[in-house]
Amino acid sequence: MLKNTLKYIAFIILISMISCAKRGSITGGLKDTLAPVLVSSFPKNFTTDFKGNTITLNFDEYIKLKNTNKQLIISPPLKNEPLITPQSVSKFIKIELRDTLLPNTTYSLNFGQAIQDNNEGNALNQFKYIFSTGSHIDSLKLNGKIKDAYGKYVDNFVSVMLYEVNDKFKDSTIYKEFPRYITNTLDSMRTFQFENLKEGKYLLVALKDKGSNNKFNPKDDKIGFLKNYITIPTDTVYELELFKETLPLKAFKPIQASGNRLYLPYDGKQNFKNSKPKVVLKNGNEVLETIITQFPKKDSLQVWYKPIKADSLSMEVEKGDYKKRFSFKIKALKKDTLNIKAVQNGQINFRERFTLETETPLVKFDNSKIRLVNKDSVAVPYTTEYDEFDQKLYFDFKKEPLDKYSFTFLPGALTDFYEKTNDTLSYKLSTKEYADYGNIILTLKNVKRFPIIVELTNKKGDVVLAEGYSEGATTLEFNLLQPDVFTVRIIYDDNKNKQYDTGNFLEKKYSEEVFYNQEEFDVRANWDRNETIDLGIPFNPEVEKKQDDKKKKEAEKKRKAF
Repeated sequence: MLKNTLKYIAFIILISMISCAKRGSITGGLKDTLAPVLVSSFPKNFTTDFKGNTITLNFDEYIKLKNTNKQLIISPPLKNEPLITPQSVSKFIKIELRDTLLPNTTYSLNFGQAIQDNNEGNALNQFKYIFSTGSHIDSLKLNGKIKDAYGKYVDNFVSVMLYEVNDKFKDSTIYKEFPRYITNTLDSMRTFQFENLKEGKYLLVALKDKGSNNKFNPKDDKIGFLKNYITIPTDTVYELELFKETLPLKAFKPIQASGNRLYLPYDGKQNFKNSKPKVVLKNGNEVLETIITQFPKKDSLQVWYKPIKADSLSMEVEKGDYKKRFSFKIKALKKDTLNIKAVQNGQINFRERFTLETETPLVKFDNSKIRLVNKDSVAVPYTTEYDEFDQKLYFDFKKEPLDKYSFTFLPGALTDFYEKTNDTLSYKLSTKEYADYGNIILTLKNVKRFPIIVELTNKKGDVVLAEGYSEGATTLEFNLLQPDVFTVRIIYDDNKNKQYDTGNFLEKKYSEEVFYNQEEFDVRANWDRNETIDLGIPFNPEVEKKQDDKKKKEAEKKRKAF
């Protein structure tokens, strides 16, 4: 018995040793980096005299479809989206066309990055299935690139379209009809290419098509276009600049916001700074006194009126050729009251103006009841500017480094439209040293024409940090800037209104020309930075992207080394 027990123990120990000797991780071999391969299709790719409505694509491995709604571009566009099955993992794709196809036309189905293998997600890049309903495949090409007319970077997924210019073509076609050909920049390219085109005359248009309906909707879409028609074949590489149109004014029925204020909604982004619409509010035949201001961050105006006993009012809105009249009921609601808020309350920078925002519009200012003193209680002179449209009161005064300032507004210093006045208000401000800021001296070369607007923006180009205007000077100074990374944007102000103006398709008007400096630069505290900007060198977003990628890699390398 003991002998058998010892044999059993020895056997268990041997098995354990063998198991320990074989321990290790199981691997699946090298990572799959290969994209799926099309092994067959029915009908065959590049088939002619296409008659059916079903296409089957067979692959060498299991595939999945990803973001087909964005990635798949069918040219010419179809009115009804094809039915694509299965949506689950499979070795084939079945495409059922649900449109009547045009005769003698070459169709292209570009899947972009949509077809991927199931395991690793390797994409079959820019796979195209092409067929013709006629006797041959059209083979002409067109190349181009896009940019944003004002922004530093262009949007992803921009549609580029060709409209055939024939006896049926009108400018209104892009609002109502599908283009003859379409392609898309997808999510990584700023260039575009058309293939399988037939010769002819075309209108070339780019759209950031928010509605994904292949039609231009000015309210939502950006557009880029060429004024002149193009003729294919051509070797020219065209550039399109995307911009958002400013829509003609279209007002909607007023909405009562309070007992003394109405909202007047309007359609689309409007710039009323220099030209507000004329708004007349009436109680019967009596014209009421009003003040018109902007409702912050909304597409609405605010119409302020003195409280009145009435069941209904009417309003007339006029701007240029646009006229609209509304009648509406009103009721007793709580009235707006004077409320004042300081934009700065604490630190103020040298380039800033002390700013008060009010909930009701101001009409009177009594400077004898406003006092500004420094830390030594010495009175500091100031000037004021009131922006009625935005309901902001600005104070300019000379700021000294490392100083403290106190603003005091005694009762009655500020009076609003309803003859309400402020209570006592006090605000404390302080400044830093000059050395906490930096200075930029810009020297401009190859300026095409004047005047120009010179903007210092943040790195992305979506926030203006400082601005200058030149009618001939090629050296501009921007002093006492907060340390930051800056980009230079220059606008050729051709209509001399000191603001950027966008384009218009029907008027065949491009946006005002904008130049971006190729590289951003940083300004540090206590620095004087001299930069020479050559406006003869066009901005290339691809170069910018490569520079950003390089900086990210260098930062990651330093982080890992640390």
